[in-house]
Amino acid sequence: MVAVEVATAPSRRQVTKRDVAKRRLAHLLSRSLADEGIPDDLITTLEKALSDRPGPAAPSRKFDDLLARIGLPPPRLRPPEVAPLSLEDAARIADRFRRATHQLVQIAPHRVALNPIEELRLLLALRNERPAPDMALSYLRRYALAIVALLDLMGDDEE
Repeated sequence: MVAVEVATAPSRRQVTKRDVAKRRLAHLLSRSLADEGIPDDLITTLEKALSDRPGPAAPSRKFDDLLARIGLPPPRLRPPEVAPLSLEDAARIADRFRRATHQLVQIAPHRVALNPIEELRLLLALRNERPAPDMALSYLRRYALAIVALLDLMGDDEE
């Protein structure tokens, strides 16, 4: 019979003071990111993407004034036509949302009690999506709603 010696001591690398300092610095940097909050320009961009973007105002109808004078309700108005989103605006808003996604992926785990895995997964999927130009508005609205959902989970900055 042959005896085999087994090494029982784990081969661990010594943790130096520099390693501890790096870990502490990484932790402090992530906490400072979490304390920064959400920039105002992101909120403005979200509002632009979620607005109705109405087209030109419809001319006033004289018939409505006549109906109002005799006490009848005006006819139902059609919803405003949605103005098309220019390719430049769509690209600018999508780029802003992609930058916000990068920031939110870093901040969100530190600002919520439970890690928002599904919300972050959806944001990353939307970040990688490249829609056709005719689908840009609906894509940006879905992206904006995903960002708003994550911001709701993160809570209000002011307490």
